[in-house]
Amino acid sequence: MRLSGPPAPAPAAVPGLGAVLRALRHLPDRLLHGVRRRRALARLRRQYPNEILVVCHGNIMRSPYGEGVLRRLLGGGAPRVRSAGFVGPDRPVPGPTLARAAKRGVDLGGHRSRLILSVNLRDVDLVLVMNADQRRELTERFGVVDRAVVVLGDLDPEPITTRAIEDPLDRPLEVLDAVFARIDRCLGELVRALPRRPVHQPHGDA
Repeated sequence: MRLSGPPAPAPAAVPGLGAVLRALRHLPDRLLHGVRRRRALARLRRQYPNEILVVCHGNIMRSPYGEGVLRRLLGGGAPRVRSAGFVGPDRPVPGPTLARAAKRGVDLGGHRSRLILSVNLRDVDLVLVMNADQRRELTERFGVVDRAVVVLGDLDPEPITTRAIEDPLDRPLEVLDAVFARIDRCLGELVRALPRRPVHQPHGDA
């Protein structure tokens, strides 16, 4: 005679548990955002950079868009603005990203991804990264001085969910739009924080 009944059903997942865990994981980012933002702005106000490097993982979405936005905001001349990534050189920007960037006035049609290894980091005064892990890799692996690196999301003037500007690769277009909007906000704050561009006076008789 069979005494055991059918297996008990698995306990139902707690609704919203994943969201709660994510919120707890990013709680320090929200609590420290004001301090980090003030620190980043103070760093930007100290010196006008001659060269800025925008970095993301693959240099096909976030960093090339940031490069294009910065060039538009800063106009011609100094500082020089470039972008690079950690993997996958010579790749074009994905089609949907091209279209979304174009709607925001940034043409990425001619962009091809480049590696950080191709950049002379000694010439770079300011490096903008998308998360703290990228900052750590640049300082520990590539020898970039810590004071030269700013986590771009720290400049966000709005309340944040996470410090990182998330990677929109293979995500819905709504995520890409939100990422581009956040990059716009952060770079607007950066440009407003920079000191006045120095004027080089020609040498003449005293």
